Order: sequence, then structure tokens, then C-alpha cells
Amino acid sequence: MSDMSWLVIASTVVAVLGIALGVMLPALAMGRAISQALDAIARQPEAEPAISRLLFIGLAMIESLAIYCLVIILIVLFRNPLLAYLP
Repeated sequence: MSDMSWLVIASTVVAVLGIALGVMLPALAMGRAISQALDAIARQPEAEPAISRLLFIGLAMIESLAIYCLVIILIVLFRNPLLAYLP
């Protein structure tokens, strides 16, 4: 196989692993954040508006991390900067 094929295969494998981790870890973080927020609301129902507001901000931050990961993976897949250095 040529160097180009190996680089494309390696980029694809790394992209698949990256998107798997980039989706799985934020999903686990979101589940934990929601679980902890519901636990806090159950213990202190009067603090529900503040906890909900902080939960939504946190969920937006976690979701943006997953979107950044997806964008970087798409850049690596479709516009790989390393391909320019191959002979």
C-alpha cells in the first residue's frame, strides 16, 4: 500500500475512535450532571430555579464540547492537513 493509503486509513481509524470518545464521554457527563441536579432538587426543592439554571448552562457547555469534537473530526476526515506533506 502507498503512504497515502496508510495515512487515510490511520486518519479514519483515529477519527472513528475520536468521535466515539467525543460522544460517549459528554453523554456520561450529561447523565451525571442531570443525576446530581435531580438529587440536589430532591434535597432542596426551594433551590430548584437556581439549580435548573446552572444545570442548563452546564449541559450547554458539555454539549458544545461534543460539537467541537465533531467539527475537529470532520476537519481531519475531509480536509486532512497532513495529506499536503506526502510526496
